[in-house]
Amino acid sequence: MTALPEGSPCWADAMFTDVEGAKAFYGEVLGWTFGESASEFGNYTQAYKDGKAVAAVVPPMPGEEGPRSAWCLYLASPDAAATAQKVRDNGGEVLMGPMRVDDFGTMLIARDPTGVTFGVWQAGVHEGFEASGETGTYCWAEIFTREPERSDAFFTSVFPYRARRMVSDEVDFVALQVGENTVLGRLKMSDQVPADAPPSINLYFGVDDCDAAVERATRNGGVLRFGPQTTPFGRLAAVSDPQGASFVLLDTGTTAGGMPEWKDA
Repeated sequence: MTALPEGSPCWADAMFTDVEGAKAFYGEVLGWTFGESASEFGNYTQAYKDGKAVAAVVPPMPGEEGPRSAWCLYLASPDAAATAQKVRDNGGEVLMGPMRVDDFGTMLIARDPTGVTFGVWQAGVHEGFEASGETGTYCWAEIFTREPERSDAFFTSVFPYRARRMVSDEVDFVALQVGENTVLGRLKMSDQVPADAPPSINLYFGVDDCDAAVERATRNGGVLRFGPQTTPFGRLAAVSDPQGASFVLLDTGTTAGGMPEWKDA
């Protein structure tokens, strides 16, 4: 692997009070296996799909009482300290770091002005996903916010994104590009979203059959939040795992016609 371009999604992890329960759930739903816990790094445990690293799970740090489980997406940076300064300069907040993690790389956790939390990763020997865009792996993510203009201004200032807006009267959706590659989406939260739902970055994991994956998720204690629904991009469903971490299952093999038009945002 080579390091990904700045702003590209490169890694994902989540904190769980019940790590063994999380491993069992994602093993059943996405076919993940897990490596040995790294005790020197807070029992951080990598997940694998077909022998390739695709994500990680970790228990809370000592002293943390029952944090809300949620997936965190990391965006690539050639200089985490410089990115941290851009976060601050553009109205965001650095919550943790920059912190060097042995020779694996340097990380920080940040929050945009609308409340969206995300990670930044400056690669060392760990350059990120060993597989993505495949069954059982990360395949897409969307910034989910109630204040799209503020979020768009922030992310396009911190990272070298070009914003392209979907031509639609129904949804407010922007695609963020690095060069010619679309790497991330931004979706305005609708009025139907519960008022207590926090802004976030929604991670999508690829599956061969969305409906079958939903059945596996609910059978193993997950909760269906939306769908399954067939869209121009694939059949998808939003679910939460038994500990409350939300994600989207996406089957790109079943798509509806009529791809959307785009314009510069």
